[in-house]
Amino acid sequence: MSDVRDVIIIGGGPAGYTAALYAARANLKPLVIEGFQWGGQLMITSEVENYPGYPEGVMGPAMMTQFREQAERFGTEFVTDDVTRVDLSERPFGVFVGEEEYRSETVIVATGATARQIGLESERALHGRGVTYCATCDGAFYRDREVVVVGGGDSAMEEALFLTKFASKVTIVHRREDFRASQIMVDRAKAHEKIEILTPYVVDEVLGVESGKLSGVRLSHVETGEQLDYTTDGLFVAIGHDPTTKLFVDQLDHDDAGYLLTRGKTTETNVPGVFAAGDVQDHVYRQAVTAAGSGCAAALDAERFLADAHGHLEAALTAPREQTRPA
Repeated sequence: MSDVRDVIIIGGGPAGYTAALYAARANLKPLVIEGFQWGGQLMITSEVENYPGYPEGVMGPAMMTQFREQAERFGTEFVTDDVTRVDLSERPFGVFVGEEEYRSETVIVATGATARQIGLESERALHGRGVTYCATCDGAFYRDREVVVVGGGDSAMEEALFLTKFASKVTIVHRREDFRASQIMVDRAKAHEKIEILTPYVVDEVLGVESGKLSGVRLSHVETGEQLDYTTDGLFVAIGHDPTTKLFVDQLDHDDAGYLLTRGKTTETNVPGVFAAGDVQDHVYRQAVTAAGSGCAAALDAERFLADAHGHLEAALTAPREQTRPA
């Protein structure tokens, strides 16, 4: 068991590293348990062009390395391992990596979320080479090109409509004739001149692995099994995200999808001293810049929480004691 720390940050992505930077500069000596796959989703992203301060763009892994180095410069410590258990029942909190326990007065949860994948080997092989999971991030790379969006929910419709700003044609592929998306979103997609809808089809294979660049998708009709090779320049998978909250859902309030709930405009969870930042509590924006912003907020919230806690303790220790007179 280690000494009690001021703050432990769980997760090493834009939110976690930004929280560490601010906490370190506040002299809180943060420990980041960043996980084996540190850097978050940006480690599997090619070029990032929409993060402020990088006018020429930057490779995702390079940007995350710079985030990490900046936090380290101010004294952040790192454990490159995965948290296996947390005990948030009392302060100081316990954060476990296997048999090793780390204790802290505050915890910032910044474990992120992962985009759901179709589950094909060819899909993984061409990730970043035509296969993507974020239209806001990558749509501008497909100006005047034809793209496919897989999915049937509101997010798929939103992605398709957003992509019409760049692509010459957007094809929505969905496994059912009906959609989970709200009717107004479906109507907008169907009415758009650039959008075509193919149902009921599933993606059987992503084509172009041999050349290292996406060339199309092999679709299969759900009812007849008939296959169709469909040429496309980009494949946007929009079938949802899963927050990385398995360790916390028994102890922290969350919504039906598993995203941690925070209070108002703060990063406070239902457990005093525990804060949540980044995609682990954000199912709306899911951008590196918004994750970084909430990481900053979490560090500031943690700093104020500690200051209040120490102030109350100091007041209790210095308060005059009531003296009793002898009878």
